[in-house]
Amino acid sequence: MSGTARASLRLSLSSLRAHKRRFAGTFAAVFLGVAFLAGTMVMGDTLRASFDTLFANANTGTAVVVRSSDVVTVPGEGLGTREPVDIALADRLRGVPGVAAAAPDIEGAGQLIGGDGEPIGGQGPPTLAGNWIDDPELNPYALVEGREPRTAGEAVVNRGAARTGGLRVGDTTVLRTPDPLRVKIVGLVTFGGEDGMGQTTFTGLSPADAERYLMPGPGKASAIKVRAGAGVGQQQLAERVSGVLPAGVEAITGAQATDENLDQVSGRFLSLFTTLLTVFAGIALLVATFSIHNTFAIVVAQRTRENALLRALGASRRQVVGATLTEAVAVACASSLAGLLGGIGIAAGLQALFPAVGFPFPDGGLVVRTAALAVPFAVGLLVCTGSALVPAVRAGRTAPLAALRETTVDHSGASRGRAGLGVTVGAAGVALTVAGATGPPNVWLTAAGAASAVVAFVVLGPVASSYAVRALGVPVARLRGVTGALARRNALRSPKRTAATATALMIGVAVVSLFTVFGASLKATMDQTVSRTFAGDVAVTASGFGAGANGLSPRLAPAVAALPEVATAVGLGKGVAEVDGGGRQLTVTDPGALSRVLDLGAVDGSLGSLGRDGIAVSRQEAERRGWARGSTTVLAFVDGDRQTFTVRAVYEEAGLAGDYVITRAAWGPHKVQDSDDLVAVAFKDGVTTDEGKAAVTMVADRYGNPRVQTRGEYADSAAAGVDIMLTLVYALLALAVLIALLGIANTLTLAVHERTRELGLLRTVGQTRAQLRAMVRWESVLVAAFGTAGGLGLGAFLGWALVRASDSAGTGAFAIPPVQLAVVLLVGLVAGVLAGWRPARRAARLDVLRAIAAE
Repeated sequence: MSGTARASLRLSLSSLRAHKRRFAGTFAAVFLGVAFLAGTMVMGDTLRASFDTLFANANTGTAVVVRSSDVVTVPGEGLGTREPVDIALADRLRGVPGVAAAAPDIEGAGQLIGGDGEPIGGQGPPTLAGNWIDDPELNPYALVEGREPRTAGEAVVNRGAARTGGLRVGDTTVLRTPDPLRVKIVGLVTFGGEDGMGQTTFTGLSPADAERYLMPGPGKASAIKVRAGAGVGQQQLAERVSGVLPAGVEAITGAQATDENLDQVSGRFLSLFTTLLTVFAGIALLVATFSIHNTFAIVVAQRTRENALLRALGASRRQVVGATLTEAVAVACASSLAGLLGGIGIAAGLQALFPAVGFPFPDGGLVVRTAALAVPFAVGLLVCTGSALVPAVRAGRTAPLAALRETTVDHSGASRGRAGLGVTVGAAGVALTVAGATGPPNVWLTAAGAASAVVAFVVLGPVASSYAVRALGVPVARLRGVTGALARRNALRSPKRTAATATALMIGVAVVSLFTVFGASLKATMDQTVSRTFAGDVAVTASGFGAGANGLSPRLAPAVAALPEVATAVGLGKGVAEVDGGGRQLTVTDPGALSRVLDLGAVDGSLGSLGRDGIAVSRQEAERRGWARGSTTVLAFVDGDRQTFTVRAVYEEAGLAGDYVITRAAWGPHKVQDSDDLVAVAFKDGVTTDEGKAAVTMVADRYGNPRVQTRGEYADSAAAGVDIMLTLVYALLALAVLIALLGIANTLTLAVHERTRELGLLRTVGQTRAQLRAMVRWESVLVAAFGTAGGLGLGAFLGWALVRASDSAGTGAFAIPPVQLAVVLLVGLVAGVLAGWRPARRAARLDVLRAIAAE
């Protein structure tokens, strides 16, 4: 180490020892950001490794899986939908050399009703049902209590589902398949040694019941599982099996099947989950960057004389810069290391918390990979040192003659160049954002404009802070008199400092506001869709999803339609098919009766004339594909059948009907597990809503107790998921807001240290401790109010842009939720009070005589 480096190091360490409190906020900001990021990465690695082990243990005996090679994948449906295979194929496979056993595997949707009469799983994870496989090596589930199902009406359920639903061996309950099946629980099972695969529920039936209720017809299975004999490898056996398979059927190794299942869990759920957490960790670290930069900028400004004396005594610019950066590196290393430990603690806490909230975390210790430690540490180091770089360079430029002046801080506002640059960047950002939102929807163009708008806010911060604090300070000065006026003057002292402090909070509030506006717009869109297109009186719905799409029995709609109170009851189910090479979702219904319960707008053609080879299409989809009434198209179904359909109707409003509508007769030959997602009911004239709803509920109870809701209740339930999403977002963004408040508190603490003599003089001329505390707190409130107001405005604008840019159909609603945004504003102001509490308390406790004598 050179003499220059040693001198810089000694200087930095001595400064850190003497002024540890100056960097408390920086330490906390880096610690929280790194801990969040490290915890996310450790938890993601642990979950992936745990599910790897879980699936590997569950499928260890399966060497080959035989299934249909035809698959239709609709966006968002993961593995897609396949045609069943013939169970008789298992007999042929048992004769292949190297095959020790072959067993049909039936899997479909089956929602279990708990002891309280409510569906287990609600609107959450998949609810599966299947046949019980006698070969224990081919069955991923293992009996841990009771026995296997042997006759009709018997079932086993996974232990986690039984615990959640309050069910025990010997109980009788209902399984919605979607036709209600009354089953007696004769055993409890585990999956790969765990109580279940996450929160997924499983009900195992006898082979006959599984064929009857989960398959389109007898003699069919989802796949055939094959176990290998001694000394036969999976790939070798797959090649042998492939030689005896009929056209349209394929053989994959058990390892490939396991990888597909892992991709479904890890590649979709876990990746989305960890990506979401990583994004919020990035937001928290971005907020931390502003807080850290502000801290070092203030410290450098306060040490102007000290740095000037060092320069006068012969210290080079490199030594002064090195000393400042060494302090940053030291703080970064200490806080990042602490953050890594905190992140591991967060992951361990989540591992213990998941089972408590109903998500069984697979057994095993935490998996801490090198990347999960190296990446957060490097990010923490980069954020801290990068934030300190500009203040360090500024410190190196301190002139030796500055040692002869009084200690000063940066009182500058905004230069014309800064103002011009900010206005230019802001105008470009607004133009790009508006172009991406109001023209042909373009999310990337909107994102570029949003980024430019944020940069403009940062650049224009000092300009805006001067005007904003003056305006916001007027009521404070009137309310608190001299104390309020002093708080306003203090906040105006350094516009750059005020802007930098408020910017961190502004970003956090802007993201909160963006999601609040976006969520409110989603709810308004759903409510508008239901209000505009649902013309019925009540809706019958079922929650949950799974293979084949869990839903309502197709027999429910005819049973409801037979009620004397009901004029029309129409079931809407789902089918899938490829249209022009891409998977599309079809609405399966009675098109002739559909217009009585749904408002489809103007219809070109006849919905009642679709028959077995006709299709109705929304106008937007027809225009996108260049179709008109009379056009033809080919639909490829999961069974490999390709059929030409004629467009016999084009309707205006897609809404609840979707883009494609076909009859049940057209879908029947290609169905796998038939179900309805919605039964729309219209009452006869003179029947009140309460009377009709009570009658429909009595019939619905016989079909597994689905929900019967009025139009308003249906709209509210459709938007319920948005509230869950917003709750999660608010919880995650609380970290960013907390870091921003730490930045405000740290800035005020440093400002109190900087103004020690001034505060002492104020006390000598009659200012009380209470007035001094109030002055510092109101200064904090003004800074927080500026950041919160700016964040609300920016977030609302970006929320509008996101709503418009993501609305490709042009039917979405934009909504500003005044109550929620008012709460955000109030929280920001209260947070300002809390951020100023400790600095205000410390300022009020200063010894007057020592404060006056301070330099």
